[in-house]
Amino acid sequence: MKARVHITLKNGVLDPQGKAIQHALSALGFDGVDDVRQGKYIELDLQETNPAKAEAAVEEMCKKLLSNTVIENYTIEIE
Repeated sequence: MKARVHITLKNGVLDPQGKAIQHALSALGFDGVDDVRQGKYIELDLQETNPAKAEAAVEEMCKKLLSNTVIENYTIEIE
């Protein structure tokens, strides 16, 4: 199975990389961008064949290593 994890900063958490990207876009002439939030994308190939077990395992991975749950949100897609 393949798992896709999207990790983003929670609303209200300062995103200096997002601001730098927004500034760079503006400097390149892309003036219509009001805000940029930067995140992470992680793809995992799993041996698990049961989608529920795969999602539970990836959930634990996110809580223990892949994300900082204090300041980040994550979504999991299992395929």
